[in-house]
Amino acid sequence: MDFTACYEDTVSSVAAAARAGRAGRVRKLLGGGCRVDSRDNRGWTALHEAAAAGSSACVREILAAALQARSCRGAPDLVNAQTHEGESSCYLAAQRGHLRVVRLLLKAHADVNQMTNDLSCPLYAAVDRGHKDVVELLVSKGAEVNRTHTASCWTCLHQAVYKGHSRIVSILVKVCNLEVLDDHGISPLFVAAQYGQKESLEALIHAGADVNSQAADLATPLLIASQEGHAACVDLLLDHGADPNRACSTEWPQLPIHAAAEFGHKGILRRLLDVTDPACGQTDGMVSPLYVAVNRGQTESVAMLLRAGYSPDAQDCTCSLGVRSPLTLALSRASNEALRECVDLLVAAGATLEEQDWTQVFVSDGPQLLQLVLQHRRFPRRESPSTTMQHDGRTTMKLQEQASMLTAALSCTGSASLWLPVLLSSGLEPSVLLQPRLFEEVDSEALNHLLEFMNWTTLPPPLRLILDQRRAGRSWEPRPHFDSLPLLSHICRLRIREILGADVLMRSRAVQQLPVPPLIHDFLQFRDNPETLPS
Repeated sequence: MDFTACYEDTVSSVAAAARAGRAGRVRKLLGGGCRVDSRDNRGWTALHEAAAAGSSACVREILAAALQARSCRGAPDLVNAQTHEGESSCYLAAQRGHLRVVRLLLKAHADVNQMTNDLSCPLYAAVDRGHKDVVELLVSKGAEVNRTHTASCWTCLHQAVYKGHSRIVSILVKVCNLEVLDDHGISPLFVAAQYGQKESLEALIHAGADVNSQAADLATPLLIASQEGHAACVDLLLDHGADPNRACSTEWPQLPIHAAAEFGHKGILRRLLDVTDPACGQTDGMVSPLYVAVNRGQTESVAMLLRAGYSPDAQDCTCSLGVRSPLTLALSRASNEALRECVDLLVAAGATLEEQDWTQVFVSDGPQLLQLVLQHRRFPRRESPSTTMQHDGRTTMKLQEQASMLTAALSCTGSASLWLPVLLSSGLEPSVLLQPRLFEEVDSEALNHLLEFMNWTTLPPPLRLILDQRRAGRSWEPRPHFDSLPLLSHICRLRIREILGADVLMRSRAVQQLPVPPLIHDFLQFRDNPETLPS
C-alpha cells in the first residue's frame, strides 16, 4: 500500500479531502496522480471516507477515478472493498443514513448483501439506526431480509422491533418471514411484547404474526408482556386471541397471571383475573398464582387474588415448588415485613394452619407472629365446635387445627415462655394444656403462669406427681400461694370464665358489661398475672 502522501494519522491526502467533502480537492489530487485505492491503518479508502461523510460529489469523483483505474491497470473492485472490520462503503453510508450515496454505490454495483466481520450488512445497519428511506431502497434492490445478523440469530425484523422503529417494521412485515426465530426460539412479535413496542406489535399482528408463538422455554408473548408490565401490549394481545391459559414454562405450568402477580402489575393482573381459568388456583399439578405473589412479597397481588376467590390454601406444591401452601411459604420467611403482611392476609382469608405451620409460628423469635395469627382465629368451645364466621371477623378454629397447634406447641416447649402467655391471653382454654410433656419440660415461670389460669388444687394425680418431682429436683419453684387453697375470688373468676367461654372473656368487652365494679375487670381477665399480655 502506498502511504507516501499521508497525514500523521495515516489518512491519505485523497481520503482526507473526501472526509471533508471537498470534491474539487479530490478531483485535483486524483488527477495529479494520487492513488484512489490507498488505505489507512483501519483499512479505509477514500471511498469509505466519502461514503461515511455522505458526500455524494466526492463519491462520484472517486468512483469515476476507480473505473478509469480498473480499465487501465486492472485495479481491484473499489466499490466493494472492505475495511479491516469488514465494512463496505455501502455499509457505512447505509449505517449513517446517506440515501443518495447508497443509491450511487448500488448503481456502481455495490454488493447489497455484503457482510461485515460481525455479521451485519447494509440493511441491518440501516434498520438499527432507523433510516427508513435507506431501508426502503435496499429492500427494493433485493437486500436479503431474512438473514440472521447477530450471534443470537436476530434478523432485521427482530432489530427493527427491538429498537421501536415502527415505520420500518411496517415495511419489513410485507417482505419478511414473520415467524423467524432466534436461537432462543423468540419471534419478532415476542420481542415487541417483551419491550413494550406497541406500534410494532400492532403491525405484526395485523400482518398475521402468531400471537401465541412460544419460545424455546415455552414463554409466550402474553407471558413476557405481563412480566414486564406492558399493559397496552397485554390488552392488544388478548384482544387478538392470545391464550391466557396456555402453559408457559417447562418447569411447571406457569401462566401469564403468575407473571403479573409475581411482579405486582396490578392493572394487568386485574385484566388477567377476568380471562384466566381459576382452576389453576387449586388443581393438582398446577400452581396457584398466590405462591409466586407470596414468594415476591407482593401483598397487593395477594390481596387481589384472594378477593377474586383464589383459595388461600391453594394446592399442595411440595413436589413442584418444595412448599405445602402459600401460608407455609410466607411463614418460613415471616421476618420480612412484606411476608408478614402476606401471613396476615392469608390467615384472615381462612388459610389452614397445619402442624408444620404452627411449629414455624412457635419457633419465631418473638410472640408477634402468633399474635398476628390469633387476630383472625377464635378458639372453639367444646360444646360448640363450629367453623362459622363470628361477628368480629374472626373464624372459629377447627378442632383439627387446634389439635395441630397443640401438637406443635408441645414440640416447642423450650420457647413456651413466649407462646404460652399469648395463647392464654387470647382465650385458649387452659385445660387443653394439661399435658404431661408440657408439665415436664417448660421452665418454672412458664409453668407458674399456666397454673394461675386454673384451680391448681384439682390437677389430675399424674400431673401433681410431675410437679412434686420437679419441686424435689429443684427444676420448679412454685409461687407461695400454690401451697394454699385458691381464694374464693379466684374460684369465682374461673366460674365466670367457664360460663362466658375463655375466648369471650379474654378477647371481648363482655367483662365490661358485667354488673361489677370497674376495678374487678382486670382481675376477671387474669391481668393480675404479671406475664399476661393484653388482648
